Amino acid sequence: MMKPVICYFVVFYTITIGYSSKRSAVDLDATPRITVTYNDLSDVKRFSDNVKNYSTLLLEDEHGILYVGARGAIFSLNLSDISHGSQKTIPWEVTYNDIEKCREKGKNNQTECFNHIRLLQRLNHTHLHVCGTYAFSPKCCYIDVKTFTFPKPCHEGKDVCPYDPTIGYTGVIVDGFLYTASRYGFHSVPDIRRDIIAPMLRTEATPLHWLIDAEFVTSALVRESLNSTIGDDDKIYYFFNERVIEESSEFLDKTHVARVARVCKSDMGGKKILQKKWTSFLKARLVCSMLFYETLKSAYTLEVGSWHTTIFYGAFVSQWGSMESSAVCRYSISDIQKAFEGPYMEYQDTTRKWDRYTGNVPQPRPGSCITNEFRSSGYNVSEDLPNKVLDFVKLHPLVSEHVKPIGEKPLLFKRNIIYSRIAVDRVTALDKEQYDVLFLGTDNGWIHKAVVINDRVHIIEEIQVFKTPQPVENLVISKKQNSLYIGAQSGVLQLPLSSCNRYTSCYDCILARNPYCGWDGNSCREPLTSQDRVQMTQDMQNGNGGCLNNTDDAVPVKKLRTVLKGDDVLLQCDLWSNLAKPQWLVNGTEPLEGDEGHFRLGVDGLLISDALLEHSGEYTCFSVESGLESIVASYNVNVLLELPKEKIYSEATPVDQLPTPATHASTHLEFVYISVITVLGGLCLVLSVVLLYVSCQQKRKGKYQMRNSRITSVELQTVSSNFKDKSDEHNNYSDGCLQIIPGEAPTAPPSKVNPPPPPPPPPLPSEFTNGISTLPNMLRKMNGNSYMLLRQSEESSSPLYNSFTEELSKILEKRKHTQLVEKLDESSV
Repeated sequence: MMKPVICYFVVFYTITIGYSSKRSAVDLDATPRITVTYNDLSDVKRFSDNVKNYSTLLLEDEHGILYVGARGAIFSLNLSDISHGSQKTIPWEVTYNDIEKCREKGKNNQTECFNHIRLLQRLNHTHLHVCGTYAFSPKCCYIDVKTFTFPKPCHEGKDVCPYDPTIGYTGVIVDGFLYTASRYGFHSVPDIRRDIIAPMLRTEATPLHWLIDAEFVTSALVRESLNSTIGDDDKIYYFFNERVIEESSEFLDKTHVARVARVCKSDMGGKKILQKKWTSFLKARLVCSMLFYETLKSAYTLEVGSWHTTIFYGAFVSQWGSMESSAVCRYSISDIQKAFEGPYMEYQDTTRKWDRYTGNVPQPRPGSCITNEFRSSGYNVSEDLPNKVLDFVKLHPLVSEHVKPIGEKPLLFKRNIIYSRIAVDRVTALDKEQYDVLFLGTDNGWIHKAVVINDRVHIIEEIQVFKTPQPVENLVISKKQNSLYIGAQSGVLQLPLSSCNRYTSCYDCILARNPYCGWDGNSCREPLTSQDRVQMTQDMQNGNGGCLNNTDDAVPVKKLRTVLKGDDVLLQCDLWSNLAKPQWLVNGTEPLEGDEGHFRLGVDGLLISDALLEHSGEYTCFSVESGLESIVASYNVNVLLELPKEKIYSEATPVDQLPTPATHASTHLEFVYISVITVLGGLCLVLSVVLLYVSCQQKRKGKYQMRNSRITSVELQTVSSNFKDKSDEHNNYSDGCLQIIPGEAPTAPPSKVNPPPPPPPPPLPSEFTNGISTLPNMLRKMNGNSYMLLRQSEESSSPLYNSFTEELSKILEKRKHTQLVEKLDESSV
């Protein structure tokens, strides 16, 4: 049994190494610089109604509208502020009879028997086209954009919309024609279709399936006919995953790989062969970080200027065993075209596997669009193509060459994170260079905002946009509104693209390397005019130039820490940036480079254990990042031989003022304590005599259970917490006349009035603290969004007489080996 497992591992390792990037996975990883949790999120606008699944978004920047398709409703939102309350709504719920029919099909009444909106596209200047699953009986409608109503009854949509709301689907309307791809019909057969009056085109199903268990992700139109020297046609590109067919082995059985396919916009199908079928369908393997065990989760088409510069970004998920990871790659349109112009693959009946085709290729080239060369040979439309070309297309849908990313390596590789959605914006920074900003949504409700700098990814920030973990299902970018719109199950969110107000100093603004933001001398903001671009400061390449000094001038308030000799003191240093490292200076000159005797260094603080008198002094923590230093915290530590007695019982005073003795108050408190003790002692003696007398008069042995106040009006209580868990052990134990079991019932003598409780001891002065008592209420941030909660023992209420050495030493010793490393650990959302 072990032998096949080892062989499989070797095969997988060999395959992975066979396509290795020039940089290691650790080098490709990137830690988000700052972490913004849900409670710290600002400048966010939200929209939700009494429905769910706001996953279909249509952005119309020129009209200032965001159309949202949800479960059972379509909304028209104000693009400038989606929470304004001026939205328009079209309810589109399923009728009761349709729900019953759905249930009769065996479908889930809680998830599947609703109307999930899957298509929402602009049809023309007056109408939108919308399709929904409608309880496993798809329907489509037209929306009048002026009145935002259905002008006509809805019609059947089984040929353009899937039945199942969970399967992959993509649709785009091009020049009035609807191009869709999904698994259609009740049996979910994968297909790529064009819906026009006559004929409808689709992929070929026999004798070889063109699509094998395909799951579609997205599609994109590329206007390759514009300024084409060869008279080329526009193309629609489809991105999807399907079961691998090139390799036939038990090891790779049912393994899915990423694909890119294309069809020509003007394809009309064949005349006799491939009637109502695509004559231009071709598909190729899309590779990011490894050949197998990676699937495409999301893709985004970035078009700037000419179509020749089109770039496709893809977010992939790799899985091997229980380890999950995500990778981001980018592809050029020229590399995809080159793959489609290369060799074909062919299925060999003798070996029952796909191999590279080495025979003669008929002319004109199969799978091509109609160009000037075709027209010069008399082939003006696809119906004119010769039978030998169409036969070849029918049997050779797959090309041999893999489409590799730009630079043949991923841009980003993140372990333990699943990117569910990607959107990209191209920004011109102050250095007049263009940078691609990536917005990556995760499967648990976070957004990673990153920028590509010299083929590397710098994650500017990670933002928790949903309090309840849920996948980010859609992302759209509005340049006019400078906003990012996020669609998910619970609602729609609007976030600013820049968030410059998050950076409060020149250092924060420069170190962020946010291409949207620059420092104007007083604040971090967006450059609005050409004059701003000349006067403002930004350093995208290095992230450390532009501020006047190498040290931040902002000085925090100095805190006092006074402890007894032999106690422990924790000096906290909360670093704003996950990429920064702490640097401690003692008395302004002596740096602490590592653990030195009584000192324990952590990423969020300094622990002085078993403090000595010579440890008194000034401790300053600096945040060091990219060669820049800024003061984070400053402490004055005072170690005493003993704590003056009068300070223990004095009232709390301000930090800069020592307490004064109060002799009269102390004498009065002593008298109260003695009186209370005397009264309680007398009561205990009387109660003991009464209980002994009553219990001895019983004919059988009895027992008093302290937890049941209904048995007798006389109850005893102990204050020892050490016996709380042992009371049950004595329930069946009898010692004669009387048994006292520690419990928690209230002590209330029947005929006595309880004396007032003794007053609590006065609080200690605020400067007499070792900093550790604040830890239970603080969530420590460690490397991105990994967190650690430091806890302390609560056996004593006074921090002065409670030693935390054993517990905190173990915690920080563990963190010393796990956190204090040269390279930060990867972030895990």
